[in-house]
Amino acid sequence: MNYPKILAPAGDKNSFLAAIAAGADAIYCGLKIFSARMEADNFSIEELSRLTKLAKSRNINVYVAFNSIIKESEEEKVYNILSKLCRFVDFDALIVQDLAMISLAKKAGFKKEFHLSTLGNCTFPSALKTSKQLGFKKIVLPREFNIDEIKEMARDVPKGIELEVFVHGALCYSISGRCYWSSWFGGKSSLRGRCVQPCRRIYEQKGHQKRHFSCMDFSCDVLAKVLKQIPQITTWKIEGRKKSPHYVYYTVKAYKLLRDDPKKKKQALSYLDYAMGRQFTHYNLLSQRKMNPLDHSSETGSGLFAGRIKNPGSPFFITREALLPLDLLRIGFEDEKSHGIQKVTRAVPKKGKFYLAKQSKFRIKKGTPVYIIDRRGSELLTLIKTLDDELSCQDKIKIAPVKNELKGFACKKPVKSKNRITNITLSRGRHRQSLSSSSTGVWISTRGYSCSPSPGNWLWLDPVLFPGEEKLCSDYIARAVKKGIKNFVLNAVWQLSFFRNPEQLNIWAGPFCNITNSVTLNLLKQSGFSGAIVSPELDGDTFCSLPSKTNMPLGIVIYGNWPLGISRIISGDLKTDHAFTSPKGETAWIAKYNNNYFVFPNWYLDLTSKKEVLKKAGFSLFIDIHETIPRGIKMKGRPGLWNWNLKLL
Repeated sequence: MNYPKILAPAGDKNSFLAAIAAGADAIYCGLKIFSARMEADNFSIEELSRLTKLAKSRNINVYVAFNSIIKESEEEKVYNILSKLCRFVDFDALIVQDLAMISLAKKAGFKKEFHLSTLGNCTFPSALKTSKQLGFKKIVLPREFNIDEIKEMARDVPKGIELEVFVHGALCYSISGRCYWSSWFGGKSSLRGRCVQPCRRIYEQKGHQKRHFSCMDFSCDVLAKVLKQIPQITTWKIEGRKKSPHYVYYTVKAYKLLRDDPKKKKQALSYLDYAMGRQFTHYNLLSQRKMNPLDHSSETGSGLFAGRIKNPGSPFFITREALLPLDLLRIGFEDEKSHGIQKVTRAVPKKGKFYLAKQSKFRIKKGTPVYIIDRRGSELLTLIKTLDDELSCQDKIKIAPVKNELKGFACKKPVKSKNRITNITLSRGRHRQSLSSSSTGVWISTRGYSCSPSPGNWLWLDPVLFPGEEKLCSDYIARAVKKGIKNFVLNAVWQLSFFRNPEQLNIWAGPFCNITNSVTLNLLKQSGFSGAIVSPELDGDTFCSLPSKTNMPLGIVIYGNWPLGISRIISGDLKTDHAFTSPKGETAWIAKYNNNYFVFPNWYLDLTSKKEVLKKAGFSLFIDIHETIPRGIKMKGRPGLWNWNLKLL
């Protein structure tokens, strides 16, 4: 029988110790920078070195999540951190999304496993072969998969590749690696762990206000037995690097029971109820009984919903759960300025009254939700203290500077050639040859992969491709190549698996590949790509620095409709092709293409004023992306520079 590892999250020291106390098989955590959960406390190298020793003494693996995209100006900093990490920390794997990490880590002396983050968007079976060729040992599958899709991926796993699946935790509205919402609304990129969760806010459509994009959590719970039957799945992953030690401890204990002694499922489920999470759902896991995590009447703030505030003059709530001394409460949603944290000082029974601190008088509105976000139970505190005492007996390690050997590694002086300027107009629907000044871009999935493009067209593959669509896409490409079509834009690196002889074609990495540095560019060139369209969420300085660091032709999205996010789900209360509005008055709409939902803002990405600067920097391919604007949507004339003048936090 297959016994997958239980992989626990740790965002701070106490959560790490809680994972050890619960008997996790492996723990994943991040450093203070370059982690996809920058809002967690995370770890210094010195702290992680000592914690890893403690974990190793109990045969627990440690994976370091270095899963941020890396800007060109940060390569040296990343290399130095990796060098220290490899020298001072005995860890087992790096979890990454940016391909630059492979080259930089190897240069820094890393000789263990690379795991591809779910942000890397490896979403169809043949992609596994490409991921192996690029050096990955384990692939973290998307949370959006159903069990049939997971099995389909498992059937095609190449020898030497393992699969990891999420079994519990928070859900994002957008598909992993395909969310630009936070970045578009203020420069804080989810791909760099800075997401401010705009999807959790209240939005309005036709007078109906709701948290339309705020998901319930995901829980595999009793369905874990189905995953256990798939031997290629070697790891069950629990989401939650921003969660409390209490959450970590009880979710790990629950899934250990579900794996090792499924007859005790009632006890396991009681642990999950006690873990202080949101209400959860099985999401897409059961193909025949999907559960939309947006269809809920429950509160979806983080933590366990405990009640609503009454009487603002002397605010209190009647608790739905028993409160224990040292419990932490959050009053209100995290995106509200008036929200606050309060500690419980005395036990309150279920259905008892809990009064807020005096300073909350009149500041908190009636009906404000209250959540239990942490529980400091005596049993767990004792276990953590015992482990902490053991940790304090270790000798402290002094992290010395390492010699920087990166100079000249990222970019040997590229031999530049003058590339002809090409403009592409990309749209959906019927495709006609554009004016001579612009080439035509075609989304090949349009009309069920039935449109017939001309040989001069640039064929664009979708940014999200799930297993059921793989054969349609692959067959279309094979027919197109037979017809003599040579220009292709791939929006996931793994889509290279559809081409037998890529060197004979003009294959570009597309803007959804999230390319942000020259190390990745040079790796793509070695893999068979002819050119690359860089990530449109970069700042101006990074855009202009990239062409001089590679001899690969570069492109950029200069104008058009760029999505805030791409999802498999839509709230039953929202209509496609109708405007909805944010609390700050930003307007957007949802369009459905194939089986996915694209969210578009009502203003254009517009870097046309920078086109001459970009030409001078060395860009040679400029793309206009045009989507159908629904009737009733008015596009605003606001600047669409995105992060040009920011620094992409």
